[in-house]
Amino acid sequence: MSRTLVVVENHKRWNMHIPGTEVIGARDYLTNPQYAELKRAKVFNLCKTYRYQSLGYYVSLLAAARGHRALPSVNTIQDLREVSLVKLTSQELEGLIDRSLESLKSEDFELSIYFGRNIAARYDRLSQSLFNHFPSPLLRAEFHKHKNHWRLTKLRPIASSDIPDAHREFVCSQAESYFSRKKPAASYRPRYDLAILLDEEAQDSPSDGKAITRFIAAAKELGIDAQIISKDDFGQLAEYDALFIRVTTAVNHYTYRFATRAEAEGLVVIDDPQSIIRCSNKVYLADLFGRHGLPIPKTFIVHKDNRDQVAQVLGLPCVLKRPDSAFSMGVVRATTAEDLHRVLDEFLEDSDLVVAQSFVPTGYDWRIGVLDGKPLYACKYHMAQGHWQIRKTGESGPRYGKVETMPIGAAPPRAIELAVKASRLIGRGLYGVDLKEVDGQFLIIEVNDNPNIDAGVEDAVLKEDLYREIMRAFYERLEDRGKSPIP
Repeated sequence: MSRTLVVVENHKRWNMHIPGTEVIGARDYLTNPQYAELKRAKVFNLCKTYRYQSLGYYVSLLAAARGHRALPSVNTIQDLREVSLVKLTSQELEGLIDRSLESLKSEDFELSIYFGRNIAARYDRLSQSLFNHFPSPLLRAEFHKHKNHWRLTKLRPIASSDIPDAHREFVCSQAESYFSRKKPAASYRPRYDLAILLDEEAQDSPSDGKAITRFIAAAKELGIDAQIISKDDFGQLAEYDALFIRVTTAVNHYTYRFATRAEAEGLVVIDDPQSIIRCSNKVYLADLFGRHGLPIPKTFIVHKDNRDQVAQVLGLPCVLKRPDSAFSMGVVRATTAEDLHRVLDEFLEDSDLVVAQSFVPTGYDWRIGVLDGKPLYACKYHMAQGHWQIRKTGESGPRYGKVETMPIGAAPPRAIELAVKASRLIGRGLYGVDLKEVDGQFLIIEVNDNPNIDAGVEDAVLKEDLYREIMRAFYERLEDRGKSPIP
């Protein structure tokens, strides 16, 4: 189990007791060999300043070098100094800032944020949002009202000596609550901490509840403590060693912010930001596969100046795809010229480019799961009854076709070969490669960076071993980063 260290500049002057923590001086942390040799620790850096090359700066810097999880991290310290990032955050949170401060009569306001909370509950949402953007234990945010709108003008750390006496009990309470998030049993000493990002209210999650439970169990077998987090836990990412995203990803979505933040903090991440960018855009995939000579349906990239050529090049019916479509949504079959122009009008409003492909009717699509460039599982996803896609949306909700899962050795070798080639062009992550089979020939449709893994479906052959293989990939990557396990 990792130790929780509260690092302050002068521990003799520290007058707050937070259960479950060790309070030490910054110089002691930086120079005492026992902390340099400590295998695992969570370091809460409460130094009065994080100025470049100050004690506070070096605490977070050396924590990163030692494989300790620091809050704030060096990345966050740098972000706090970036005026442009503070301005961008103000713009992003404009509505929340105005709603939170609308009752104030003054033109200036300071908000003290203690582990994502404020002593006044009405400012909690704003405090949590700022903490998520700039994860730092003690922050002070300054706002100014201009032309009836509030703006965030400055963010800076709060020195422990600057905490008002009236706030100290609240700060201790919030710190204790933050430090005491769910911990494994005392008899279980994990090597690493894994966060599984989940949206438990989403209709189309990549994994169901049973699968998530099996991921957690498989992680535990390898000495990984896996815990579920939500989009509200952005500010706690630095506490973990790895992040597993089990929410449908997109570039303009909080999943991408989680991935980029986690990667910047040094976490092992699946799905990594590069995979999200590449797999989320069908224009990119079509160009990538074409340049590398991989077989795909006849494809035409449409823009406003060549839209009249689609029917001539591809014929009708054809398939039109929004670049960022997912779960068969944003993928439309145009059967007539009227359909074609109507859908193009709609799609080209949102994107300058649209993917058009020849319509290739099949009774099922192949899905090959690939991890670290190696095939993992193989499925046939049959089309929904009476429909040309595996998913059909109706008034009562989506309906899906049946799924057949088989051993990798029973799947067509050519399908496996193409899936591995396509996935390696994307990265080393966990992918689901979709292919169509026509008269024994295979066409790559797309690579998904966040493939479905549901209990009783994709795991029907490998069962618990499927979850172990994925968790083993996390473990091996963590070991490769030189984070030796606890003896």
